[in-house]
Amino acid sequence: MNIQPKYASSESPNPVQAVAEFASQIGHEGIDTVIFFCSPDYDLDVLGRELKNAFSCPCIGCTSSGQIGTEGFQHSGLLGLGLGENFRTRAFMIHPLLNHTAVVADIAEAIRHDSEVRPNLQRFGLLLVDGLSMAEERLVANLYQQIGNVPIIGGSAGDDLRFEKTYVYDGNGQFISDAAIFAVVETHSPITTFKVQHFEAGGVELVITEADPEKRLILEINGEPAAQVYAQALGLTVDELTPTVFSRNPLVLSFGDEPYVRSILKWNEDFSLTCYCAIEEGLIVAIGKAKDPVRTLEQAFAKVHETIPEPAVIIGCDCILRRIQFEQEGLEQQIGGIMKHNRVVGFSTYGEQYNGLHVNQTFTGVAIGGPRIA
Repeated sequence: MNIQPKYASSESPNPVQAVAEFASQIGHEGIDTVIFFCSPDYDLDVLGRELKNAFSCPCIGCTSSGQIGTEGFQHSGLLGLGLGENFRTRAFMIHPLLNHTAVVADIAEAIRHDSEVRPNLQRFGLLLVDGLSMAEERLVANLYQQIGNVPIIGGSAGDDLRFEKTYVYDGNGQFISDAAIFAVVETHSPITTFKVQHFEAGGVELVITEADPEKRLILEINGEPAAQVYAQALGLTVDELTPTVFSRNPLVLSFGDEPYVRSILKWNEDFSLTCYCAIEEGLIVAIGKAKDPVRTLEQAFAKVHETIPEPAVIIGCDCILRRIQFEQEGLEQQIGGIMKHNRVVGFSTYGEQYNGLHVNQTFTGVAIGGPRIA
């Protein structure tokens, strides 16, 4: 039985050559599932056609804002994994996202059936979503609520910070938007899912008094225009609010002892705040206080190793805002080295999914035990 994940990558800008190199490294014998992440710069029609021709097994992937592989951070190309006979994957396409409720009910029924037939297997869900759909919150909450005892990790597809169009692969040769792919992976190997962020709730708390969750807008905080209150809490004027300020001072929700980050995209002329995640009225949030990103990542992986001492691979979804910060602070090589050491394969995202929540500025991952990736 082939239980060793097979890693593959290509930095060729030619989609035909990239898939050929990728497929030759993974091989075909004993491969049950292919997971990949790719640059949006490819001719996706050609890339999709070549992937369909290259693999007969389930093939799950999306466009990214950079990838993470065995050499750390990668800025272009195609990379991913082939999972062998120790894995069994069911992939579900959800399209269009507005009508996801009925599809999610069918997914839940299929997973319940599989759990009854094969009760002794480990399972996790991998959710890849159109990163510009603004549908992640409802989708992941509905999935997690209905499918029961299956942990979910995932990421929102990217397009190298152009914010024009993001795509998931439909498994049949096409890259499409307004869609998500939800893959449920079964395995005999031990697994553990986890998240890590380097922000904790600071001492400044704010009450969201008016919001439009559908548009991811915060209109008022503490009964006043949101951008003005946020700026004042930082000792700034609204005109001084920049993307760097937002990325270093995100909003943090706390559920129990767990912090969840909600990042701000921009302020608007009406002094509302547009966020990367929906925030509802009545919530109490704190302005995030940064911790050492290197140390928090090392601690997170150390905790994973307590459960799975030698992961074969960690499939990871890492927010692009984190990567931008690493680049600005000269930490990209060091963080990339930690990813490499821990055998992370994944991508830079426009948002992350963890169980029933959509979050920002977070790394979500699943560690899989067994022989190391080849």
